[in-house]
Amino acid sequence: MEIKKTYIAILLCIVIGANVSTADRPNVLFIAIDDLNDWVGVFDGNPQVKTPNLDKFNEQGGLVMYDAHVPSTVCGPSRSSILTGKFPHSTGVYGNRTNLRNAPKAKDLLTIPQYFSKHGYHSLSQGKIFHVHPAGGDPRGDQGQWAFDEWLPAKGWAGPISKERPVNGLPNLPGDKGYHSTGFDWGPTVGNDETKMKDYVTAQWAVGQFRDRQFDKPFFMALGISKPHLTWWVPQKYFDMYPLEEIILPETIPDDLGDILDKWDKPAKPHSTWQRVETYGARHKEAVQAYLANITFVDDCIGVLLDGLATSQYAENTIVILWSDHGWHLGEKQKYGKTQLWQESCRVPLMVKVPGVTPNNKKSMGVVNLIDMYPTLLDLCGLPENPENEGRSFADLIRNPDMDWNDPTLTDYGYGGHRIYDGRYSYIVFSSKGTEELYDHQADPMEWHNLVSNPEYAEVKARLKSYVPSEREPESPQN
Repeated sequence: MEIKKTYIAILLCIVIGANVSTADRPNVLFIAIDDLNDWVGVFDGNPQVKTPNLDKFNEQGGLVMYDAHVPSTVCGPSRSSILTGKFPHSTGVYGNRTNLRNAPKAKDLLTIPQYFSKHGYHSLSQGKIFHVHPAGGDPRGDQGQWAFDEWLPAKGWAGPISKERPVNGLPNLPGDKGYHSTGFDWGPTVGNDETKMKDYVTAQWAVGQFRDRQFDKPFFMALGISKPHLTWWVPQKYFDMYPLEEIILPETIPDDLGDILDKWDKPAKPHSTWQRVETYGARHKEAVQAYLANITFVDDCIGVLLDGLATSQYAENTIVILWSDHGWHLGEKQKYGKTQLWQESCRVPLMVKVPGVTPNNKKSMGVVNLIDMYPTLLDLCGLPENPENEGRSFADLIRNPDMDWNDPTLTDYGYGGHRIYDGRYSYIVFSSKGTEELYDHQADPMEWHNLVSNPEYAEVKARLKSYVPSEREPESPQN
């Protein structure tokens, strides 16, 4: 009985953020997924999706943060913001061509793995965590190697069955060049074998660490899963799980963008990739099928990873936090892709498991931002606060998932683009274009009706607008 009481006391010290010895601190498994929207079973984004492993994670204590949003809807600035704890408008890191190490307001900030390493952890990583930038003569580029005590390049590859590009045969629009001509692509890989894929190999590497390694310090392990980022090349068996004739497309309306007017009273335009899919055969079902196939492949990789942790010596003293760097549109708002500030780009899966704390089969409806992960992990692991952090810890929400937690949260996109969301309403502004939007997600979850000019919502608009940053850092140097 006394032994049990002692264990409980130590556990409570850990989860309330008290000062405990390094040896007693929990490990952290930090899982980043690229371009995953809310099409996960427990996030209700698509009823057809097959994600048994992520659903099982929730059943076994992986708390679903159902209303989680990103600090930016582009990979580079989102990850830079998450890892430094600063919003893009505070650092000037607005796009993928800006390396945070070249940004005057970001280059000296301690990133999450550096902060953990400084406070007694061993940090190690494989897969994409930081956005990749050119790095002189290094063919690997700058992938954030400098931020970890131990960093390994990702391995594994399986190419598509066709040598033609794009594999899906989708023609370009007139004048369309570059990435859009080949990057928006899907098709099966050679061999129909997921074990050769990079993300699967990364998961297996982590399982080997759990199984074979005796860490002399608590570890902070960051793993990057690259799918469902384009290109959508995965084994045929994942496509077969979603027969094309059974695909149900997201709900859309024909003139969805007609009420989003700029300062010249011109409406927003459909995304060029959506126009390609619509123009050449209306191949929307194929695109949705490919994205679903990639998600289920990712789910299999996550299953390997979490099963490996669950059967290891580290199962009961490792916090798991799993997240996506931004969402993705699959035809909503006449768009395929990320960016902009609509719900499909801003809302993302976020799941947290704290052994002995988070209950099974639980969702929290609290409004959180991924920039809050930095202070939250420090709180959960008993590390000192980082005064540079602009997010706020949601550790209290993890301990009490049903509590009210709906302070407005911010998402930046580019210089002067901001979205304020409070759990019901979202206010979007682009200062350079003069566009404003306001949506009531309770009545209009698909954001079809822009209420910004409706006088009945003037007070809501004014309240949310007051949270828009009044000062913005100029854009930092690009690569």
